[in-house]
Amino acid sequence: MSGTPRRRLLATALAAVLLAPLAACGDDGGEAPAVDSTKPVELSIFWWGGDARAKLTEEALALYTKKHPNVTFKKTWQANQGYFDKLATLTAGNDAPDIFQIDDNFLTEYASRNVTLDLTSYQKSNKLDTSKFPESLWKYGVVDGKLAGVAFGENTQGLVFNKTKLAAANQPLPTTGMTWEAFIDWAATATTATKVPGTQDPSADYKAFWIWLRQQNKDLYKDKELGFTAQDVTAWFDLWKGARDRKATPTADVIREGNATDITKQLVVTGKALTSWVWVNQLPELQKNTKDELGVVAYPGDPKAQWARAALYFSVYRGSDKKDVAVDVINFLANDPEVGKVLGTDRGLPPNMDIRASVQSSVTDAAMKTSIEVENTLGKTFGPSPQVPLKGHSTLRSELIKAAESVQAGKATPAQAAEAFVTAAKSAISK
Repeated sequence: MSGTPRRRLLATALAAVLLAPLAACGDDGGEAPAVDSTKPVELSIFWWGGDARAKLTEEALALYTKKHPNVTFKKTWQANQGYFDKLATLTAGNDAPDIFQIDDNFLTEYASRNVTLDLTSYQKSNKLDTSKFPESLWKYGVVDGKLAGVAFGENTQGLVFNKTKLAAANQPLPTTGMTWEAFIDWAATATTATKVPGTQDPSADYKAFWIWLRQQNKDLYKDKELGFTAQDVTAWFDLWKGARDRKATPTADVIREGNATDITKQLVVTGKALTSWVWVNQLPELQKNTKDELGVVAYPGDPKAQWARAALYFSVYRGSDKKDVAVDVINFLANDPEVGKVLGTDRGLPPNMDIRASVQSSVTDAAMKTSIEVENTLGKTFGPSPQVPLKGHSTLRSELIKAAESVQAGKATPAQAAEAFVTAAKSAISK
């Protein structure tokens, strides 16, 4: 899903839409169907996910049609792999869906190319109600002052640990608020006691790097530039070189395996590390893949550096001729209590806090209960959301992995790898 060839495809396809006539953007001319009209309306909607998500989403959309019999849906969904390639192609051909799912890797790119509808006026008129959303959550959909997407599902970074193995070795559990140095000390001690590396090395993980930067009063991005320097990256790489030297992490080949694998095979699940750096809402999926009991806490350092991250968004295509109805559908999916019961936590914790409370009370899965409790606890200390990542974010992520792995393998010093990463990252966000 990332890398230079893929970015070129997206850039080419999205650039093509700018060459289309202005009328195609749907901002002028033509009479758009009203929300309360009885005129038949077919809305196209596109999302990624598996069979389970498709079933739930289709059930939720059927509830909208039940209340608005004139509105039907042309539903398209697919696996995550290749989703954005297809969306870019549809957009370039002026055939984009009226409503589409997107994440923070690409929201800025689509918004900056005027592909997404600015939802600010709908929000101000309360036709799009975000009053029950955490402020930092809905604001994580704002790009250049425009509300480009509505958050569907709240999430934050989570350090998942193996409670079973730690208890068997009489080792204390990691806790929220540990300093990074204290956490590495803990991991080194746990390694000795359990004979399992205390932690996956997160030097290649943009989430961990991002949190660490925010704790240094910096950020991943600042306006249209990077929010960090090569010196910051060097310090980050040095921190984890020290951890590797102390055997607090696995060897480079196993670290690389952890960097490349999907959520079901994270090192905390395969038994190759006692902790993995993931998202809080991924705890249930991890738990399904191991018999050991898992737990989750915040990343090390001040938890105020964490924020209410949108697990994903729904956006409206600016070229749609059914904008008002499309926005009403998104508002319904986000705020209707019956829909909340249907969608549950499939896309993360419901953004509407009232619906979240209702969903939480009905959850029976122990790991999901833990995930929700931790998210809500951390939510009391969340800091303001950062700006949505700049275009080129997916390339920055892959370049961080490349640079970190070069240090892990001893092919470059932290300083050398940091300089190479910063150069590549600046190039990625400037294209």
